[in-house]
Amino acid sequence: MADERAAGVVAEGADIPAREAMDFDVVIVGAGPAGLAAAIRLKQLAAEAGSELSVVVLEKGSEVGAHILSGAVIDPCGLTRLIPDWKEKGAPVTTPVTDDRFYFLGHSGALRLPNFLMPPLMSNHGNYIVSLGDVVRWLGEQAAELGVEIYPGFPAAEYLTDDNGAVIGVATGDLGVGRDGKPNDNFVRGMELRGKYTLIAEGARGSLAKQLIRHFKLDANSDPQKYGIGLKELWEVKPEKHKPGLVQHSFGWPLDNRTGGGTFLYHYGQNLVAVGFVLHLNYENPYLSPYDEFQRFKTHPDIAPVFEGGKRIGYGARAITEGGWQSIPKLTFPGGALLGCSAGFMNVPRIKGSHNAILSGIEAADAAFAAIGAERAHDELTDYETAVRSGAIATDLRRVRNAKPLWSRFGTFLGIALGGIDMWMNTIIKGVGFGYTLRHGKPDSATLKKAADCKPIVYPKPDGVLTFDKLTSVSFSATNHEEEQPIHLRLTDPSIPIRINLPEWAEPAQRYCPAAVYEVVREADGEARFQINAQNCVHCKTCDIKDPSQNITWVCPEGGGGPNYAGM
Repeated sequence: MADERAAGVVAEGADIPAREAMDFDVVIVGAGPAGLAAAIRLKQLAAEAGSELSVVVLEKGSEVGAHILSGAVIDPCGLTRLIPDWKEKGAPVTTPVTDDRFYFLGHSGALRLPNFLMPPLMSNHGNYIVSLGDVVRWLGEQAAELGVEIYPGFPAAEYLTDDNGAVIGVATGDLGVGRDGKPNDNFVRGMELRGKYTLIAEGARGSLAKQLIRHFKLDANSDPQKYGIGLKELWEVKPEKHKPGLVQHSFGWPLDNRTGGGTFLYHYGQNLVAVGFVLHLNYENPYLSPYDEFQRFKTHPDIAPVFEGGKRIGYGARAITEGGWQSIPKLTFPGGALLGCSAGFMNVPRIKGSHNAILSGIEAADAAFAAIGAERAHDELTDYETAVRSGAIATDLRRVRNAKPLWSRFGTFLGIALGGIDMWMNTIIKGVGFGYTLRHGKPDSATLKKAADCKPIVYPKPDGVLTFDKLTSVSFSATNHEEEQPIHLRLTDPSIPIRINLPEWAEPAQRYCPAAVYEVVREADGEARFQINAQNCVHCKTCDIKDPSQNITWVCPEGGGGPNYAGM
């Protein structure tokens, strides 16, 4: 098994000093909606009780919000529960949805689906178009005002356990580690942050969450988690092209019937349009490139005119959880819990997860505060598990639990129709529907067909105006990594990409990565070499998910590395 410690952790046995330690009541990993909601709620409860509670949040990005990427249309129910007066406090949630459209795209045309055919839960009226990164920055400000300690640029490199195997905190990665894994002149030892409870809110496919799920066998009674890759660009369009409050979703072209995915255009702010493409990672053709499908989508005759005369100002990519209700693992382990997308609370048909992330943070905080008040520590927060599986999150996810497996099983046309019927039945007979729960089956890493059985896909060359190459796009994500640090994309067996993946699947890492991290380079003698351009990595985690040999492990790079998204 590959070493899953962060890239900045010095190899064991090196002559290095012991870590210093800091003690808190609650340690939270990840300053996203779930982690910050938990921190805010804990401080609210402490203030109401007139007690002191120490809470720390670790964030691997250079600042709060730097790694946040989402559409995003948010359901404000979670935010309202957390901070009822969010409007008065100036939350950057100001563009209500005014027009909600659904389209099926063909190669040269589009068919609008009547809104009355859509299940009521799919309506976006009452929701808001936002930059989730800006919302998270605002939540960070609210948390700081309440006394939460937030440390951006400090990734949690490993979890810590006591003699009984309970989690007692985390350790941050060491700084100043050379490519060879040895300390250099700028070496600074990481810190141990210990807590009575440790809440993991890293987002989809978080590195610590992945380890904890495996170590404590949290997924023993759940389906494999399913994923998609979401790619997004932010455009400043001409005023006459801008329709504030318009939310537009589509499916169909450029994907075939067996390949699941969809697209969005959200109009908000000052002439801003967020355009995105979500591809389900259970796709079969190893020649498919999610990035190039996204670029091709923008050339559709009903889409391209939106961007005429406009200017692209941002790009990013991120894996999203798609397993839903049946893929939620056990949420608690001795000493902590999984929150938000680390647990998989994304509602796939609605393309929304931030509301459930915030709600999970609230529920985890309630359980942790009660436990600490009862002078407990390092045990399981069973009240949190109960609250999630019987509360608003369960209601939201149970009624859409069959949408993804129906789509995967029957393809886009029939699958979406059957999923719609199932969601209508869940509206009529709330939470029950037809009374069944379909299983997902195999993980996304096991769905690729052999290259010999598939037809290569020839993608158009980018024009540099509407469509772009990967490296140009990466420059719009402001991605940066310290070049001398150890590579944070670990190969269990370095020979597998060329020896197995290349002949079997035409080494799909070259195509599923949206940032040109992986290349198969031909040497002068014709021999193939697998090259990892780790400095390009936008931390989407797709390689960790989709690699058919499960040979790639994504670990946290040195603190502050990765994208620095603005307004995304």
